[in-house]
Amino acid sequence: MTSATAPSGTLAALADNAWLRFAARRLGRLLVSVWVLLTFAFLMIHLIPGDPVRAALGVSAPAELVEARREALGLTDPLWRQYADYLRGLLHGDLGTSMLTGMPVSQTIGERLPATVELAVLAFGGAALVSVPLGLLMAVLTRGGRRRPVELAFTSGSVVLAVVPEFLLAVGLVYVFSVELGWAPVAMRQGADSYVLPVLALAVGPAAILARILRVETLGVLQAEYVRTARAKRLPDPKVYLRHVLPNALTATITLGGLLLSTMVAGTVLVENVFAWPGLGGTIVGSILAKDYPVVQGVVLVYGLGVLLVNLLVDVALALLDPRSTIRES
Repeated sequence: MTSATAPSGTLAALADNAWLRFAARRLGRLLVSVWVLLTFAFLMIHLIPGDPVRAALGVSAPAELVEARREALGLTDPLWRQYADYLRGLLHGDLGTSMLTGMPVSQTIGERLPATVELAVLAFGGAALVSVPLGLLMAVLTRGGRRRPVELAFTSGSVVLAVVPEFLLAVGLVYVFSVELGWAPVAMRQGADSYVLPVLALAVGPAAILARILRVETLGVLQAEYVRTARAKRLPDPKVYLRHVLPNALTATITLGGLLLSTMVAGTVLVENVFAWPGLGGTIVGSILAKDYPVVQGVVLVYGLGVLLVNLLVDVALALLDPRSTIRES
């Protein structure tokens, strides 16, 4: 009797654990999102008109050779069978083989992914390093309606920077700093100075948005009772801002930061093409034009997984900052 009730008691205790329910719920959402993503990637590329084999072999290739190649690649099979083969390959870690190069897709992605990750991480890190102190400083300087010219200049400037598209900013940076001034390489990944312009093109907009959000959140936190209490205790200003204001103001900023990091990952596609960056952005554009199904599906899957992973990390960070929200959600 005792041995029969102990496991059920343990399972009941695990089921009552808010953190375990939180982890199970997020994992379930992640798996469903991954399935939707890979299904969408498969259908998207297969429903686009055009013959990938003809595109790979050229218009002058004999019809017999094209048909033989299509049968060898399984493109003459019904769509549902191709989808089943695609899922079966993924379960075995096989992303397929490029129709153009004959290389495994995993090898192509492995060679290109580090350049894209470097760009996204450097851009997000730069945006965070600039926006957090800037947003906090602007809130301190302009609280209570003080220094209206400073507030107006910050608000106007950040709005302009936030709405400029990455690719347009990238083209402008190349023209000014590479073509006119000659201060940075025009393109390619060659040395530390070649990172400056692509990182700026990706980071400027998100940094402006994050600084604006952090300023607004900080202004709200500065009116909170616990901040007034901390001031009444005559705590030093740096201690009040770093211990009581910043952690509470960061909650909404982290949520938005996660979304911006997701858009940054997607934005690397355009920026990489402007700077001829040897990452996944150029790979996916070339593969779409050539209708190289396996490469497109593999790169879309990697981009999507990156976005989903960022969202998962944001959820975990928010839960750690405010565990009560996790319990309430449970």
